[in-house]
Amino acid sequence: MTIGQRLNHDFNEGDFRLYDANGKVTYHENSDGYWRKYEFDTNGKVIYYETSNGSWYKFEFDTNGNQTYYETSTGWWCKQEYDTNGNEIYLEDSQGFVRHSIW
Repeated sequence: MTIGQRLNHDFNEGDFRLYDANGKVTYHENSDGYWRKYEFDTNGKVIYYETSNGSWYKFEFDTNGNQTYYETSTGWWCKQEYDTNGNEIYLEDSQGFVRHSIW
């Protein structure tokens, strides 16, 4: 049973949503029972995303807001590095792909 169903939400009135203290949607559910949930870092960036079909995604960011890591429930991952200007200088993924960039 989903959260919306447990709370007897009337889906005729629209989808069910939960929000965090910053007004970001942390949980969204539609009338078909499909849901997705989100977690955010202190800068408001999504760091975790999960769906009712079993998929999930993780994200990490550096202090400048650049995405430094991405991972999926399939086992695929990607990591990146940036120079002081925010330009990507290195990328590597779980399939062995590597790219070095010099700006």
